[in-house]
Amino acid sequence: MAQIFISAGHGGLESGVTDPGVVLPNTTEAEEMIQIRDLVVAELRSRSFAVLWVPDDLSAAQTLAWINARCRPQDVALEIHGASSVDPTLRGSTVFYIAKNDVRRTHAELVVLALLRRAPQLISRGVKPDTDSPTGQLPFCRNLGCPSLLMEVGHLTNAQDLAIIQQQRRDVALGIADGLASWSRAVAKIPMPEPGGNLPEIRINLNGGIYPETGIIYNSNSYVPIDIADLLGVDATSSPNITRIRYANVVYIKAVDLQNYNVSVSWEAASRTLRLRSRSGMQFCPGSMDRIMGIGSTSETQLTLFLQSVNPAAANTYRDLPKLYREEAAIEGSNHDIAFCQMLVETNSLNWGGSLSPGSNNFGGIGSPTGGIEGASFPSARVGVRAQVQHLKAYASLDPLVQRQVDPRFGFVVRGVAPLVSQLTGRWNADPEYGRKIGAFMRRLYESAGLL
Repeated sequence: MAQIFISAGHGGLESGVTDPGVVLPNTTEAEEMIQIRDLVVAELRSRSFAVLWVPDDLSAAQTLAWINARCRPQDVALEIHGASSVDPTLRGSTVFYIAKNDVRRTHAELVVLALLRRAPQLISRGVKPDTDSPTGQLPFCRNLGCPSLLMEVGHLTNAQDLAIIQQQRRDVALGIADGLASWSRAVAKIPMPEPGGNLPEIRINLNGGIYPETGIIYNSNSYVPIDIADLLGVDATSSPNITRIRYANVVYIKAVDLQNYNVSVSWEAASRTLRLRSRSGMQFCPGSMDRIMGIGSTSETQLTLFLQSVNPAAANTYRDLPKLYREEAAIEGSNHDIAFCQMLVETNSLNWGGSLSPGSNNFGGIGSPTGGIEGASFPSARVGVRAQVQHLKAYASLDPLVQRQVDPRFGFVVRGVAPLVSQLTGRWNADPEYGRKIGAFMRRLYESAGLL
C-alpha cells in the first residue's frame, strides 16, 4: 500500500536551537503548521490511507533522512509552510516542485487546486519550480526518494491569510488532505518497474552532440551516467548536492542537480532528449557568476524582460533601471548582472518593505552612515544605483573609484575583503542565505536570457 508522508515545516532543532519559523505576536509558523498537519493526518487515516507524519523535533536534514529511510518510489511526501513577506499585503498559496519535471508540476497543480476548492478565500499564487524559491532550490523537493512537494499554505504576515488559517483550519486541512489523496492515486497509476526490470531510456544531447550512452527516467526524473559530470567539469563523486542511484551496474546522477554547478538542463518531450550544456559552451566567462568585478553578460533588453517576469508592475515603474545598472557598473568595472540581482534581493523584487522605501532610491539596502534604522537615501535612481555599485567595489576591489564617491559607507569597508558574491554573506547582509539568494536570481536571469 502506498504511503503518504507529511511534514510540518520548522519546529525542529537547527544548530541546537528550536526553529519556530515565522514568529508572530501570539503564534509561530511551526505551531500553525503542526495544528494543520494533525488534522490532515486524522482525515487521511479516516479514509484508510497509510499516513506517516515526521516527528516535530527533527531538523530539516534529519527530516529528509527520516523520510528516505521509510519511503518507496510509489509514496508521496508533502511539507507545509507558512509564507512571510515584508509586504503585509502579499498573500496566497503556492506549491513548489522540482524544476524541469512536468509530471511533478502536474502533481503540484492537483494539490493547490484541492486546497482552494475547500478554502476558496485563499488565493492561488500558482505552482512554481523550486528554482523560483529564494535560494534557487529546495532540498525537500530534490533530495527525497519519492515524489515530493513543498506547500506554502498562505502568508502568515497577511491578516486575511492568517485569519483563514486560524479560523478555517479544518477547511484548509481538508483541502490539503483531498490534494494528497488525489496525488497519491495519480502516482500509483505511474507504472513502476519490477525488481530487476528495465527503466525507460532517454537520449542525451551534450553540448550540442548526441552522447553515445543513454540516460534513464526514475521517479519521473531524468538521470544520466555519472561520467558525464566529469565532461561537464563537475566533481559529482563527493558532492552532497547530487542524487545518485545505481542501475544495471552503472551509477547515475539526477540531471537537474547539475544546475547547481551552472549546467544548463532542458528537456525535449517529443524526442525524449535531455539537453545538457556546460559553462564552456556559454556566452559568459567561466567563474564570472560569482566574481563581483568584471563584465556582465546580459543586455539591457534581457534585463528588462527578466524584470517583467519577476515583477511586471516594477518593469514599467523602473524602466530605466536596466540601463542605469549597465552604465554605472561599466564605469567602475563591476558585473552589472550581480548588482542587478542583488537589487532584487534587497528590495524584495522592487516590492520594497521593511526599512527600505521607493522614495529612498536605496536599491542596495545600504545603511545610514550615522547608524539610523531608516538606511541611506539618494536623490535619484541613478545616484542610488551608483552608490550600490561603489559599495560593491569597496568590498570586491582595491582600485580607486572612477566617479565621485556617493556611497556614504564606502570608507567603512575593508577594501577587497569580498571579491565573490558568496563572501558578501554576513558582511553586506546578516542573512546566512544572502549569497545563495543572489546566485539564485542570477541563474534565473541567465536561463531567461538563454545563457544558461
